[in-house]
Amino acid sequence: MSKSLLIISRQAPWAGPGAREALDIALAGGAFDLPIALLFLDDGVFQLIPRQQPKALQQKDLGANLQALPMFGVESLYVAACSLQERGLADQPLALTAEILDDEALKALIDRYDQVITL
Repeated sequence: MSKSLLIISRQAPWAGPGAREALDIALAGGAFDLPIALLFLDDGVFQLIPRQQPKALQQKDLGANLQALPMFGVESLYVAACSLQERGLADQPLALTAEILDDEALKALIDRYDQVITL
């Protein structure tokens, strides 16, 4: 039986390679039918802003990778309510459907997975 994997993405899409690496790991694991979930935490919630224009910052667009997650079997997507609130995004539409979790639910989520990777 495969071990479950939670990937915590904490970097903004323009802050370095962490956001892209988190998505790459999720997509690769999903391609191998691993039980994977992805949690957007801290500045990682900025990845969920729709209609970003990364070319203005000479960055690659992560939007296609985000949209591909369900096609690769990564359907358990979560976002931290406190991270959305702290960054003024709590009332904004997100690019993906993700379950919004409070602090207590975040702890329970992390405890549920066999392995956790934070990027």
